Amino acid sequence: MLCWTNNYTDCTEPAAERELIFLRSRSSDRAPLREMWLFSCFLICSLASSLQARLTVSPSSSQFFEGDFVSLSCEEDDSSAGWTLRRNTSKQQRTQCGDVWGKPAGSSCTITMMLHDSGVYWCESREGPISNMVNLTVTGGSVILQSPVLPVMEGDDVTLLCKTKTTPSNLPAAFYKDGSLIRKQPTGHMTIQHVSRSDEGLYKCDISGHGESPSSWITVTDKHTTTPPPTFISNPPSTPDPSAVRT
Repeated sequence: MLCWTNNYTDCTEPAAERELIFLRSRSSDRAPLREMWLFSCFLICSLASSLQARLTVSPSSSQFFEGDFVSLSCEEDDSSAGWTLRRNTSKQQRTQCGDVWGKPAGSSCTITMMLHDSGVYWCESREGPISNMVNLTVTGGSVILQSPVLPVMEGDDVTLLCKTKTTPSNLPAAFYKDGSLIRKQPTGHMTIQHVSRSDEGLYKCDISGHGESPSSWITVTDKHTTTPPPTFISNPPSTPDPSAVRT
């Protein structure tokens, strides 16, 4: 769980505990202030553990064409927490659905995607805790890579789809990981079976005669991890770089 502070610092309970032990072992003029801050953060993290939401995206993809219709939902454990969907883009910070973008409906938000909608999205409650964050990219090009928008678990199978905007989505495609060709598929689909940590990386695809997709980061989590720790981008670029949200 993230400890939401003015600096948007990632503060998990174990991390706070380790830092407190470290500070107590040293004498410093600034240590008492920092220890007090970390202790407050630790308390907030502890209180926040019972207030959780999960941001989901439909259709489930991290890349979209201009004009695509997308629904974002805060799946909440506690509806009384008052979850609000917010985002960061290259031009606006921490704006909420319904202000200058999107159409709110309860804890959901619908968007007709445009280039300026590329950014980082999350759910935030009145009490401060936030959900997982997702990085969405909107392209004006003709090819996208449909890949999992949320982290995938070790051992699961993951299917990637290289898709064009105007033609059938079964064209031959080449798939790349971290800039290197990994496979060419005759129908535009590629399945990674029993994913492991080594499969984590930056993926893109290319369809001859149509172009190349943007890149998207795929995160693989441990089997024993129930909720991946959230991450934050304070100033996402105009076309967000998924590698910037690595955890």
